[in-house]
Amino acid sequence: MTKKTGASRRSERELAFQFLYGLDFAPVCSERELRERFEQSASTAEKTPAASGFAWELALGVWNTVQDLDAVIARFTRNWRLDRMGRVELTLLRLAVYELQYRADIPPRVAINEALELSRQFGEVSAHSFVNGVLDAAAKTLERDAKAAGAAPATQQACHEE
Repeated sequence: MTKKTGASRRSERELAFQFLYGLDFAPVCSERELRERFEQSASTAEKTPAASGFAWELALGVWNTVQDLDAVIARFTRNWRLDRMGRVELTLLRLAVYELQYRADIPPRVAINEALELSRQFGEVSAHSFVNGVLDAAAKTLERDAKAAGAAPATQQACHEE
């Protein structure tokens, strides 16, 4: 298994974000349809299938766990209903929370920093601190929950795998 550089993972994360953002406006009903649309999106973005492996993993993971992700996000967005949240910010939060909760190979600070970079690139100017606050609280709570459950926190697992 070859390791991706930070730059290539960043571009694939951006591809996954843009793809997931588009799903808010044109949802899909099956994994097959999701894959077909993703492949169209990746080819439009001039990404080769081999280069979009990480992006596909993120997109599929978020799509499969969106209800769980929304529940986590809702825990940390007091006074903000998800349906009133900006689509860019919600998509960024879903992607980052997916990485925090389900991807032990991605250190939490990397997931947060990457979400903040995407927020600067695609989001509202004022959204940066909102996204940071939600993800910081989520990361701390998810790590504390993992420790309480007896699991090694994602940060320790990722440090050994990277």
